[in-house]
Amino acid sequence: MSKSKYDLTKEGLEKFKEELEYLKSVKRKENIRALQEARAQGDLSENAEYDAARDEQAQIEARIAELENIIKNSRIIESDNTDTVGIGKTVEIEILPEGEKISYTIVGSEEANPFENKISIASPVAQALKGKHKGDIVDIILSTGSYKIKITNVMTE
Repeated sequence: MSKSKYDLTKEGLEKFKEELEYLKSVKRKENIRALQEARAQGDLSENAEYDAARDEQAQIEARIAELENIIKNSRIIESDNTDTVGIGKTVEIEILPEGEKISYTIVGSEEANPFENKISIASPVAQALKGKHKGDIVDIILSTGSYKIKITNVMTE
């Protein structure tokens, strides 16, 4: 599943590099030890620990390959100092008319993490906000309905 380029923030690229290093230097070695211990128990045909260690090994190697591909094919998106919404910017919005305030950081698809309020530039909300400025009122149209928001602040990460 190779993609020509992955748009990442500098912070996102560093996180992927750290995860790759951890998988190669720590998790891979732990998995090798688990495989060796499971092999030492004898018959591999009915050894659940060996099967689990092999499954984990496959997951680790797949993630390593995925991270290497992302890192190799990444493009760092530099955030400018304007108030224009785009990748690498943190956007404070106010949902109208309720007045609820939320802050999102717009990142590349691979970095998105809703638990950290990091949304993908490809998401409907980010697409609606892209290119807009502080003070703009934007219609957000989703499959579940639509609503208006006001951009109250645009900050560089």
